[in-house]
Amino acid sequence: MGHRLLLGLAGLCLFTAAQAQDPQALRGPDSFAGISDRQSRSKLLFAEAARVLTHPRCMNCHPANDVPTQGNDRHDHRPPAIRGEGGGGVPGNSCAGCHMDSNYTLLERASYRSIPGHPRWGMAPLEMAWQGKSVGQICEQIKDPQRNGGRTLELVHEHLAKDDLVGWGWKPGLGREPAPGSQQILGELIRAWIDSGAECP
Repeated sequence: MGHRLLLGLAGLCLFTAAQAQDPQALRGPDSFAGISDRQSRSKLLFAEAARVLTHPRCMNCHPANDVPTQGNDRHDHRPPAIRGEGGGGVPGNSCAGCHMDSNYTLLERASYRSIPGHPRWGMAPLEMAWQGKSVGQICEQIKDPQRNGGRTLELVHEHLAKDDLVGWGWKPGLGREPAPGSQQILGELIRAWIDSGAECP
């Protein structure tokens, strides 16, 4: 038990040091290969992937209530917006009323430099709310088909590794900080996390 704790602490120290060096870097699964304890390795793999899941590019569309948030400080959406049925807003104030099929760069001077866009722009279902939750709670939620859109772990991997709306997080438009790393590395981390037992921190 003590050996396992030491391995976990050593991995956590390496994780923290790497993050401090470059907050936008995302370490791939190979960075964790030296951790022989499967359970500790699995937890650290998810913790690394969670740097994407807890980034504002993801969190802003996974709010804990019916109001999406914006910016790195996750302030309430301006102009006011509300979830509505299906997460696409309400009649007369739908997401598609402002958000187009792709990012739109503004020419005029504004406090923001572009309007994000995607054909399926909208809020995640309320059962997939992540804001206000710990990394461990998000992990348990992602594993639960009742709270992850009915997905198996294989479908969770497919969604995070290949879905183009998830991929928007790395191409968020002018004036927005992209999520750490890349969608490919996120997919590799989730694959390795699943293969190592899908343990939660």
